[in-house]
Parts: sequence; structure tokens; C-alpha cells
Amino acid sequence: MSYLMNAWYVAAWDEEVGPNALLARTLLDQPVVLFRDAQGHAHALADRCPHRFVPLSKGRLCADGQAIECAYHGLRFAGSGQCVHNPHGDGKIPAAAQVRRYPLVERHSCLWIWMGPAELADPAAIPDFSCMDPAHWHVGKGYLRAQAHYQLETDNILDLSHIEFLHPGTLGSDAVKQATTELRQDGHTVWSLRQTHDEVMPDFLYAAMALPQGMRVDRWIDVRWTPPANLLLDAGATPTGRPRHEGRQNWLPHLFTPETATSTHYWFGISFPKAMGPAGEQLARQQIAGLKVPFETEDLPMLELQQQAMGTNDFWAQRPVLLSGDAAAVRARRVLDQLIAQERATLASTETLR
Repeated sequence: MSYLMNAWYVAAWDEEVGPNALLARTLLDQPVVLFRDAQGHAHALADRCPHRFVPLSKGRLCADGQAIECAYHGLRFAGSGQCVHNPHGDGKIPAAAQVRRYPLVERHSCLWIWMGPAELADPAAIPDFSCMDPAHWHVGKGYLRAQAHYQLETDNILDLSHIEFLHPGTLGSDAVKQATTELRQDGHTVWSLRQTHDEVMPDFLYAAMALPQGMRVDRWIDVRWTPPANLLLDAGATPTGRPRHEGRQNWLPHLFTPETATSTHYWFGISFPKAMGPAGEQLARQQIAGLKVPFETEDLPMLELQQQAMGTNDFWAQRPVLLSGDAAAVRARRVLDQLIAQERATLASTETLR
């Protein structure tokens, strides 16, 4: 399986990695263990002891919070990946007793991991999800694990024409197929823009949009994709005929990280300004609970059925029929394919020169 290695992926919500605990997670086919030290700083290490290769995540975080102790023979590894304690013999630490440390940055309510060479990791390249900055936003957070390829997840969000048919009672209506749509690309960033007109939305959406139930509205759903698989929805509505700036803008992140070639970690959220006070916090909780229902009971089964039908076959090799709504998803796939090909060519060139 080819992944884009030199990129930032989400490894966890910030709150998933708590004190005095280890979190095991497979990312891009690589087993990783995450933990926080005594100062609260998060670390990510390869989840494999170099002595007898057992998962470090089956061990324990030492009482001082500064190292993981392997459950098998008691070697201890700090957040740097270096072995810092050998309880055997004279206590000398073998030079090779170290594990890979992955660059990890805590930002926008997430822990972002770099799976490529550490020296290439630039935190400035983390995509902008400041709408999840906990200092300024109430963030509702959800997580699902999908038995489907991560690009199928990306396709699903970039082509929201499906919400009329897959989510008729929660997210879609018969106005969706009549929406005005537009595709944009800015560098490696792809935008899918969708605007409905004179729509009666499902009841669930009116609270998020701060509009009276049943009002006829113009709704926008704009999606930003940044490689490899991080998407941000800008969604809102106004009374029909009113300008967009009069509506409430809702931010909904959809963050995908491949677990394996046929499984994906899926973090999704919704944000409301801290200026709304307790009402915004309550709305974030209510809306994320409501969104989980269609995501888990409608999207997830459909994507997993897709994966079962595809098996291990390449997506393009199956010659999929394309519709107008597929334009943004196809563009994103082309961009990602190009980035992976460039990365592989650079690696091959570097190895040739050695």
C-alpha cells in the first residue's frame, strides 16, 4: 500500500491520550504507542521493543511519567525513543536499545503525527483547523473506525450529492440535487462548493443553523480538502434570498488517517464559538451526538459495503462510472496520486545516489 509519508496525519483527539495511560494505535500499517509525560507533553513511539519485539503498549507508564516499561523484561524507553533503564546485569544500556520516535504536535484539539523522516517534519505544514482551537471554540468530538479505504471516506465527504438519498431524514432533502456546485483548486487544496436554494431542511439542522423549524432556506455546504485526507466543512443557511453573512457559519472537521489498506480512523467534529457561553457547549454536545447517528448507521455501512465489493482491487482498475458530483473527489485523488508518485521518485533518486 502506498501512502503519502511526508504529511501530517491525525493520531488522536487530544483527550484520547490522558495521563498515566498508554494508547496503542495502528497508523499507515505501523503500530504506534502514544503517551503523555509528567509535564503533559505527548509522545509517539514505534510500538515494538527492540529486545524481543513485544508491543510496548502492553507495558506500563513508569510512576514518574517519563518512560514506558516493557512488560517482558523491564527495559524502559523515554519519549525520545532512547532506552533509559536496563535492569539486567551491570545495567549497561546497549547502543541499539532505542525505538523510533515520531514527531508529534498538539494543535487544534488533535495530536498530529508525521510518519515520514523526522527531519522533514515542519509543524507549519499542519493544515488550518483553528476552528477547533479549544481556547476559542466549544468542540464536539466523535470517532469511528471504518473497515474501508481512507480515500473512500474522502470521496464520501467531497461528493455530498449523496445526502439526499443516504440521509433523507437527517442531512439531505430533495433540493440537494438541484444545488449549484463548483470545483476549485488552490495549489494542492481542493474545494467542493455546494449551494441549495429555497430548501426545507430536515428538522435536525435548524438548531445548528439558528433558524425556525420549517423555514425555507438557502444552504451552503463548502468542503475543503487538504492532502492526504483532512477535510473541513463550512456549512450554514439563511432565509431564502438573504446574503450568506446573515447566517450562522458551522465548522465540521472530518479527519481521516489510514489504519491499513482497508481500514480507517475517522475523527469528526463540530465547533461553536466560546462567545456563545454554555449554550454553545451544549449545542456542540447535542449536534455531535446527532451527527454520529447518520455517520455510524448510514455512511459507515455504505462505505464498508463498497470496500467489500472492491476487495483488494485498485479503485481506477475497476473503471468506475463517474457522475458530475464526483469532480472534486476525482481531483483530490489525482492530486494525492501525484504527490505520492513525486515522493516515491524522490526517494528512489536519493537511494540511487547513495
